[in-house]
Amino acid sequence: MSNLAMAGGAPAVNRTAPIWPIAGELEIAWMEAVLRGNEWSWMGQHERAFCRDFAGFIGTRHCACLSNGTVTLQCALQAVGVVPGDEVIVPGLTWTATMQAALDIGANVVLVDIDPETYCLDPVATAAAITPKTKALLPVHLYGCMCDMDALLDLARLHDLKVIEDVAHQHGSRWRNQGAGALGDVGSFSFQQSKILTSGEGGAITCDDDEVYDTLFCLKHVGVKSDLSGPGDHYGHNYRLTEMQAVLLRGGLRRLPEQLRRREETMARIAEELQRLGGPLRAARRDPRVTRQACYAMTLHFDAAQAGGLTRQHYLAALAAEGCPLNLPYPAVYNHGLLNLYDATSPIPYRDPTTFQNYAELKLPVTERVVNEEGVVLMHPHLLGEDEYIGQLLQAVEKVNDHLGEVKMYCEAND
Repeated sequence: MSNLAMAGGAPAVNRTAPIWPIAGELEIAWMEAVLRGNEWSWMGQHERAFCRDFAGFIGTRHCACLSNGTVTLQCALQAVGVVPGDEVIVPGLTWTATMQAALDIGANVVLVDIDPETYCLDPVATAAAITPKTKALLPVHLYGCMCDMDALLDLARLHDLKVIEDVAHQHGSRWRNQGAGALGDVGSFSFQQSKILTSGEGGAITCDDDEVYDTLFCLKHVGVKSDLSGPGDHYGHNYRLTEMQAVLLRGGLRRLPEQLRRREETMARIAEELQRLGGPLRAARRDPRVTRQACYAMTLHFDAAQAGGLTRQHYLAALAAEGCPLNLPYPAVYNHGLLNLYDATSPIPYRDPTTFQNYAELKLPVTERVVNEEGVVLMHPHLLGEDEYIGQLLQAVEKVNDHLGEVKMYCEAND
């Protein structure tokens, strides 16, 4: 037992993960020019250039930048025609913004269960939840897996539904060689600091439809038309991005393809090594229809039956002591401590309770199992680590796997 770091032994990992976020000299030069100039907002040259380049990267005709990835979802839903009282289907496991955005524009959110392998929206559960009031599906490409877009798009066509992809975690993923964010009617992206393409805060919407683009541009740009010629036909908010943020995005986009390549290679290595090692930890299986997998976090599974009586909490604590910092998934969105769905500040208390789900009593069994027992993630900065660092993370897993009994004894004695 003395060899275990949690019991005083030397940790398996003595190298450090790369820092995040990353910026370079190009951004510094561009930023200085912006600061010395007089174009800090209102669709400056850097914002226009990024929108053009990001649309090309995703594979859509249009891209609009917004202030964050919550209002991108709000504007995307409104731009495709979602109105108060419409139902929007959302997975039970996602960040709070996915649900909040729909609630905030007056839609009723119908939460459904997730696929047990990918932790993404389950098409079977989705099909069962569709009613005459359903207007849109909001699939979330979560952590390191994509949704089954073939099945979800088939459902959308069958029931005449809109599809808004939440791509906050996967800038650059491709399904059958088509970009995430170009598969549905609209793609919604977040550029918050932890994301794989970041400007600290910010977001973007991608689409092909001219009318949808014109609507969302008015919504985000104080009612101004997309050609900036004057007022458009739609209500507008101020959800604009600044030129300083656009500078960071342009620099980050130039690095992104190489970072995607590196993360994919690392995920493949980790998946292969975890399979070789056996034990309670494994990588989520990659769908062969995913032709490029971007990754906010690598999706992992903890199997209690292979853990020698260890709980997920104790297993991850042993790995953390060794210097291998794995994380838990989000809480079920309907139980998230930050959401407070029934507080007076939420839209829920002011709606007819017969028109929406009873979130306080909702139980989605796969979501609950993943959240409480099985789900594990490795955040994306680690996947950019040097080969030696990744090797040490795997050594930490092997070390803990080889001493499961000792870890259990230590945890029971020290709880």
